[in-house]
Amino acid sequence: MESLLILRRPLFLLLTCAAALLLAMPSGTYATRFIVGGHNGWTNNFNYTEWAKTQHFYLGDWLCLKWDIFRALFDGFVRLVEFMSSVFVYDRNQMNVLEVNKTAYDACSAEHPLHNWTTGAGRDVVPLNVTRHFYFISGNGFCYGGMKLAVRVENLPPPPKAALASHKNGAPNASSLIMVRLATAFAVMWALLFRI
Repeated sequence: MESLLILRRPLFLLLTCAAALLLAMPSGTYATRFIVGGHNGWTNNFNYTEWAKTQHFYLGDWLCLKWDIFRALFDGFVRLVEFMSSVFVYDRNQMNVLEVNKTAYDACSAEHPLHNWTTGAGRDVVPLNVTRHFYFISGNGFCYGGMKLAVRVENLPPPPKAALASHKNGAPNASSLIMVRLATAFAVMWALLFRI
């Protein structure tokens, strides 16, 4: 009877469903949500060119520009359930997020942006849904302080040929791995519910 009471707890059900969903997702097939600048966020006096050189941006990824570390930590949690998005978070009273062409990027010119991603909330999302170069700057002179980012978005690389060859040799494929994950999640839930 006590195990049936556990089923009625909304938090338990929510966590169980989230765990099952995470276990069912094939690894490496979902988009990445990048926090631009890492723990530094979207701020002055930071070299975003060097930061971008350490990242690989693929079709379907998102950029996240932040000016507040607490928001960055919160969004790290949100990233577990959000896929394929880029978010720019910054002080909306001073900064903005403008997509520009290469010439405007090099000159830090905000005069004719291709797109103004600034929504007024200080938290903007930019999907990287086209394979090309993207150029972002912050106007009001902040670009001269380093608030500019160039990103090259590529298609996902093909799976390694060794992985395809091993599948032909009887190795498990992605769907069988998903079934193993689901069976494991079910067994754990069963054990928790009935205290086996």
